[in-house]
Amino acid sequence: MSVLIFVTVGSRNYPFDRLFKKLDELYENGTLMDEMFAQVGTSAYKPKHYKYKDFIPPDEFTEKIEKADIVVSHGASGSIMKALNDGKKVIVVTRLEKYGEHINDHQIQNNEAFSSNGYVLMADLELENLGECFKKIYDGTDGLVPWENKDPMAIVNLIDKFIQENW
Repeated sequence: MSVLIFVTVGSRNYPFDRLFKKLDELYENGTLMDEMFAQVGTSAYKPKHYKYKDFIPPDEFTEKIEKADIVVSHGASGSIMKALNDGKKVIVVTRLEKYGEHINDHQIQNNEAFSSNGYVLMADLELENLGECFKKIYDGTDGLVPWENKDPMAIVNLIDKFIQENW
C-alpha cells in the first residue's frame, strides 16, 4: 500500500532546517520509502529525497492535506486542526526558539496538548524519535484517538486546560 506524506511548516519567516534534514536521514536509513511532499517555507536546506516547494497557495495546501495519509505539521494549531478535521494521521514537530525556528517555545504547549489527548503523535523536541512516530503509524500501533470537532472552541479549551494543568 502506498502512503502519501505531506509536511507543512507554515509561511512565517523562520526556517526549520532540522526537520528537513531529519526527514532526509529517514529516507537514507530506510525508515521512509513512501512519497512525500513538503512545504519548506524559508528553510535554507533543500531536501534530497522528496518533492518540495517553499510556499504553496491555500487551495494547494487544502488539496495536499486531503490527498495525504499522514500529515507532519509544526505546532501551529490551524494546520494541525485542518489535518485532524480531514481525518488524517498527524505527527507534530516543534519549532524551538534556541535554533531560531520561532520567537518563543509556545509550540511545545500546543503540541503537548494535542498529544496528551491522543489526537497526534508528538516527536520529541530534538526529533530523535521521529522515525518511531512513522513506524507506529505504519504498523498500526499509534494508538491515536479519532478527532471529533463538534465545538468551535474545542482547540482553545483543549490547550487552555492543558496549560492550566501542566504549567
